[in-house]
Amino acid sequence: MPSRPLSIDLVLVPVDQSEEATRAAEYAVAIAAEYDAAVHAVHVLGEDVVRAIERGAVDEDAVFEESRAVTDTVSGIAADADVSVSTSVAYGFSTTSKLLHPGSVVLDTAEELDADFIVVPREPVSGDPGEVLAKAAEYVLLYASQPVLSV
Repeated sequence: MPSRPLSIDLVLVPVDQSEEATRAAEYAVAIAAEYDAAVHAVHVLGEDVVRAIERGAVDEDAVFEESRAVTDTVSGIAADADVSVSTSVAYGFSTTSKLLHPGSVVLDTAEELDADFIVVPREPVSGDPGEVLAKAAEYVLLYASQPVLSV
């Protein structure tokens, strides 16, 4: 078997409720399967949800269930490919820090987990509030220290 130029143990994929995020998860799982790596899916919560949580205007159990549905999609894709997957949830917005946005959350998560590769969805076109990764791809492509695939 020829040697590979990359050594990948963990592929990070940020996800939201968009079809683009599901497609990115499919690519992340395929890369992980090829390199015998694991996948970590981080569900990035958008501004509307974060503000509602902070105001107490949304049921946290409902947010948890929504997040579980998003990450369960990734888990299902990974199970079909026999790839292990871990998940987390992160705020992609802050009322107290101008520096916190979906792109920085992706890079911070990659750093914390020591991810070797990032697969990030491109900007969704619908503008749905559940699609919070709209501008993350460009930011991640510009500033990531890991290889990045934007799909």
